[in-house]
Amino acid sequence: MPSTPRPDAGARPAGTVLQRVIMPRDADPIDVRALYLDEPEKVYSEVTSRFEVTVPTSAAVSFATYFNAFPASYWKRWTKVRDVVLRLRVRGSGRIDVYRSKANGDQVHWHGEVVQSEGGWRTVEFEVSTAPFEDGGWIWFDVTTHSSVIEIAEAAWTTPLELPAAKLAIGSTTFNRVDDCVASLLALGEDPAVLEVVSKVYVADQGTKKISGHPRFAEAAKMLGDRLEVIEQDNMGGSGGFSRAMYETMEHSDADQLMLMDDDIMLEPDSILRASAFSRAAVQPLILGSQMLNLQARARLHSMGEVVDMGSYVWRPAPGAVTDHDFSKKSLRKTVKLHRRIDSTYNGWWMCLFPRDVIEKTGLPLPLFIKWDDTEYSIRALANGIPTVTLPGSGVWHMPWTDKNDHSDWTAYFHLRNRLVVAALHSPHDMRKTLFKQGLRATIRRLLSMEYSTVAIELKAIEDFLAGPDQLADSLRTGLPAVQKIRSGYADAQILQSASEFPPPTLDTVRAEGMLKPPVNPVSIAAQASKALLHNLRAPDPTAVDRPQVNVPAGSALWFLLGNLDSATVSNSDGNGVAFRRRDAHVFRELSKQAAASYRKLIAEWPRMQKVYRDALPELSSAESWRKIFEG
Repeated sequence: MPSTPRPDAGARPAGTVLQRVIMPRDADPIDVRALYLDEPEKVYSEVTSRFEVTVPTSAAVSFATYFNAFPASYWKRWTKVRDVVLRLRVRGSGRIDVYRSKANGDQVHWHGEVVQSEGGWRTVEFEVSTAPFEDGGWIWFDVTTHSSVIEIAEAAWTTPLELPAAKLAIGSTTFNRVDDCVASLLALGEDPAVLEVVSKVYVADQGTKKISGHPRFAEAAKMLGDRLEVIEQDNMGGSGGFSRAMYETMEHSDADQLMLMDDDIMLEPDSILRASAFSRAAVQPLILGSQMLNLQARARLHSMGEVVDMGSYVWRPAPGAVTDHDFSKKSLRKTVKLHRRIDSTYNGWWMCLFPRDVIEKTGLPLPLFIKWDDTEYSIRALANGIPTVTLPGSGVWHMPWTDKNDHSDWTAYFHLRNRLVVAALHSPHDMRKTLFKQGLRATIRRLLSMEYSTVAIELKAIEDFLAGPDQLADSLRTGLPAVQKIRSGYADAQILQSASEFPPPTLDTVRAEGMLKPPVNPVSIAAQASKALLHNLRAPDPTAVDRPQVNVPAGSALWFLLGNLDSATVSNSDGNGVAFRRRDAHVFRELSKQAAASYRKLIAEWPRMQKVYRDALPELSSAESWRKIFEG
């Protein structure tokens, strides 16, 4: 049962803050308010600071929002917190009601109290047990006013428990994203509470354009003081940059926790404090990930949590996870699926926290340049009994992978090579049949879509995987240039800014639209594929070499359309460029033969490669191995 609220709680110790109640920034677009305040139509609360808000007269405002509701089920499942205290400073008159939800989204009124404090500020507390939250549920509070306004300030979800103190190191890496990187450093330095816990900030600067030359870098450096250490090194991708931060933290600092963050995020500083508090309260060592909010549509939650399908070895949303949810259109209270607790198996390193003892037990990341390094680390940790938890309410804004072109541009090489490495290391299943089917299916679709450069670099990915783990360290510096050299020989990898740089298409748009109807059953799929295959074995129309037949947007660049064309301009997923794809029957045949041979060899060698990579894992993930890499 809930305890009685404590209107005179000013004399009681504040306890440990788990999650501050925060307000939107002045610069935030209007739809972002929905992450902080759930306001009815025509009700607009006055935000006077990041920690203070005035609810107007005759209004009902809810704090059942992404950043301000308390995700009690995660704290119940993973931490020793058993009682949560909502502490608020209030001035004015109104009513405060505390609610909780169940895993099925049902809402339960917990306690309510009329608050009158016209003369000055008062502190009010509500104590809530986490006992009924095993499978899901949040806690939040609503504020209702009548003839008077009420001001809320310095509100926070706290616990009576004394959590152990912890020094936190921040690790980031950047490649020519100087504006984004410096903006994150400034956000760290602007919040005094964050500066109280952050003891070190490592930035591995791997770009040709250094952050030290940014106009506001000196301002950020002054704010962070001797906490900030910028390490300039060769471009070794995300794994080389994040491993540097992890290496420096373990070898040259006394930090108790390390948080890795991407350089191209927009930071909500309280997410750092929430992650740190959760980790300190955990009943066992764990990796603590933050969720991804959509940087280009900032009211949207892009990723609630991810898992690896161990049978197919592909990423996917965790069972029960909600994806691409727009809080400006549907609130937390009205979205039933957001109330169920979900379990992740890994978290992307856009923002992820590691206790020191987790790193000591697990080792450092693998030298994979980019892609799958974060996934592999969590899978390896889980084998040692260390889970990964993705915490709602701790989130950063990041460009979603659905807006990137990274399954057909140069990153396709790292996607495939590194996926093979991770599957060889950790898959509990015989992957040979699955890899063969997946590989040939993907190759056929790419060839029919005239993505010859992507097929070529994926064949190199298989070749380099079969070369064994000894080449991984060197490939941190040599892999990307080698891939770019291969791509330079194919037209589909040459990107121009717009389709306007090419001649207009020759086919009418109505005919092109008719070709977009997808096959929907095995018979029609087989018929469409056979037709496209025969088309690709014939010589193309000579007139299609210099002039595209159609302009195809990224979302329509599908094999059953492109497989029946001789040329097309195709937009990138991010809208920043266009490639002119031209069909080449000779290249189609040659790459088909090479792909069949490569996948046959992969399947034949798979059992041996599993043993080779597993034997090499301790050395690949050791601090000594990374020291040699950093020294060149």
